[in-house]
Amino acid sequence: MHRRHAKRRLTNVFVAAAVVFTLAAMVTPEATTRAVAPTTSGMGITAPKAAVSNVVSLPIQPLWRPAGEVLKRSKAATAPTLPFGLDPKERERRESLSRWHRIYTYSAKYRIKPELARRIYDAATTAGIEPELGFRLVRVESVFDTRAVSSAGALGLTQLMLGTAREYQPNVTREQLLDPDVNLRIGFKYLRGLIRDYKGDLKLALLVYNRGPVAVQKSLSMGLSPANGYETIVTKGYRGRGILD
Repeated sequence: MHRRHAKRRLTNVFVAAAVVFTLAAMVTPEATTRAVAPTTSGMGITAPKAAVSNVVSLPIQPLWRPAGEVLKRSKAATAPTLPFGLDPKERERRESLSRWHRIYTYSAKYRIKPELARRIYDAATTAGIEPELGFRLVRVESVFDTRAVSSAGALGLTQLMLGTAREYQPNVTREQLLDPDVNLRIGFKYLRGLIRDYKGDLKLALLVYNRGPVAVQKSLSMGLSPANGYETIVTKGYRGRGILD
């Protein structure tokens, strides 16, 4: 019994001593260095001194850096420059959407079917006429009636005389001139030529379109104004030049 108690006391003394020596070793510089160094897997052997010195000598990264240093970038790290412009297919898609948006806008504005608005819009842009002027002209001339015929014999959307139309398409017939596409193509081409001939004077060109060149020239030669109100009705509130180029 006494031997057993003595043996237990001796064991407790050794354990206490080991704890004291361990705590003392942990606060010494050498112990700190050894604690950082790696150990061989499965063994209690510490790494060589060279490896220990390499580990200890690693620079400590600061927790805070100046703003300029953080934002500084190397040329190699910059983002690659994207090619200028859109993909051709994407550009074509956007142009098509923009075109139809304008067509539907004119369709709603003049209360006509989108298909007729498309015909007028495309014919005007092809002839170099501003679409707004084209729609205004057709509204005044025929009120968007594709089969309109005046008492004087003017035909179609742009109310062309057959003789005038044949100056641009010699073999065109009366029935062909009632076709919307044919009528718009010739009528807008005629108006575009008048604006050019009269040096961009849109109102004078419209008067010639409505009254004919002979009547307008006669009034001018007599020192009279050829205006009859037609040009004012067409251009009321309009601020464009009439042509696209």
